[in-house]
Amino acid sequence: MGIHYHRPEHQVTEVHDGLAAIASIDRDRPDLVILDVAMPGKDGFTVLRELRERGDDVPVIVLTAKGLEQDRVRGLELGADDYVTKPFSHKELVARIDAVVRRYRAATAHRRTNVFQHLELRIDFAQRKVSVGDRDIQLTPTEYNLLYHLATNAGRLMPHETLLAKVWGHEYRDEVHYLKVYVGRLRNKIEADPQKPRYILTVRGVGYQFPAAESAGVSPPAGR
Repeated sequence: MGIHYHRPEHQVTEVHDGLAAIASIDRDRPDLVILDVAMPGKDGFTVLRELRERGDDVPVIVLTAKGLEQDRVRGLELGADDYVTKPFSHKELVARIDAVVRRYRAATAHRRTNVFQHLELRIDFAQRKVSVGDRDIQLTPTEYNLLYHLATNAGRLMPHETLLAKVWGHEYRDEVHYLKVYVGRLRNKIEADPQKPRYILTVRGVGYQFPAAESAGVSPPAGR
């Protein structure tokens, strides 16, 4: 599959199987990866799982010919930042690429001099480091972006639509399944018991809420 994506500051590398994809990612350290589920050797889901299991947080878009919701959800559960269902227009794909790149840059730009602390959870905004007790937590850029908006609005109810717009963009305001999948991923990483969360609290039918921080160093996000 050829992808016509041209930006002066970007270079596109194309490979045709999963094994070559892993090698290319290790060699080139790309800013974004697009994985076709139907790749030979190792399919896109397998490559994605291996990347996330080893702690690689490179942004990933999954391409799939399957329109079934469970396939889209599976990609998100494995850590994809977005998915595109074939057939698709190159205009749509470019828009998705640009959106993921914007989110990644926003996540890496979230630098603060203060620290969020609640129970065992600690978020160092200056270093973009998250820990629970003495355990460091590896997050993808999208996971960190979601956690950032929850933590910097601690004590406030965040409606589904607000979180979707802040993390994924206004065009995703109705894609509640994105949010549910990523909240589930975050809970699996930071909660002692994801079924009885202490950090990301559900307000059924409305949205999510973070408890107010115990430390006094977290201020409301300016201009957000």
